[in-house]
Amino acid sequence: MELFDRNQESAPRNATRLDVSLLKLSTAADERFPMNEFVRKMTAENALSNPNEFEAQLRAIGPERYHDLHPFHKLLHRGRLSKGQVTAWALNRYVYQEAIPRKDAAFMSRVHDRALRREWIHRIQDHDGVLPDEPGGIERWLKLTDCLGLDREYVTSMQGALPATRFAVEAYVRFVVEQPLVVAAASSLTELFAPSIHRERIAGMLANYDFVNDDVMAYFKRRLSQAPRDATFALEFVKQYASTRALQEACVDAVRFKCNVLWAQLDALYLAYVGGQIPPGAYRPEEEI
Repeated sequence: MELFDRNQESAPRNATRLDVSLLKLSTAADERFPMNEFVRKMTAENALSNPNEFEAQLRAIGPERYHDLHPFHKLLHRGRLSKGQVTAWALNRYVYQEAIPRKDAAFMSRVHDRALRREWIHRIQDHDGVLPDEPGGIERWLKLTDCLGLDREYVTSMQGALPATRFAVEAYVRFVVEQPLVVAAASSLTELFAPSIHRERIAGMLANYDFVNDDVMAYFKRRLSQAPRDATFALEFVKQYASTRALQEACVDAVRFKCNVLWAQLDALYLAYVGGQIPPGAYRPEEEI
């Protein structure tokens, strides 16, 4: 390889010879001073991933860890659960739905930038609603639990929820409170993977359960447009402000953590309502499981 362009007439004829000599000197220096190689290796290890590589790392987590892979969801979407088991799922999932706007309010309480708060507040409004026109996602979820025959006060009290559900959900809220803002924001990026599971759930539950109708699937239908909007903004925010290799790695770990939160809830449901190990105080379906 020539050191200078052929068109540069001013290039010295001995340029290639000089380049080789410098290379020999550099190699000799590395042999005499191993610290040079150590510094070079450390620099490479701490280098930022470029934005495309970073995004690819975040997106790769979904196919490996997202909760659409969990056996409980496979049973739910294929019509293999009893009404009592579906009811237990909806009751426990309410705990997570109720925590989402609390998590986002905690995030906003730490934000000093008005533009970011204006954008992030949509997430709270999506779930709590903006009356009188927009009832919100929590109200839509309660329509599902109404359809399944649960008393609203019982649902909102969360008294019948599994202990593991409540522990997992509150761990998510605490994570957002305690982590750096960009890492806290990254934990929401499981929304990148959400539309596919919503479409699968809408089709599967409508096809397989006669106690579910189109109206009570309204929560999932609305999330088909809300989740991509939120995920697009959060992804760009994370790519911009994860400004060190350590922050990038922490953001990737945050998405894994959030997948673990979702997976742990399904583990608890499977053990209790498929495996029959219902803990004291938790909801008990009328049907045998």
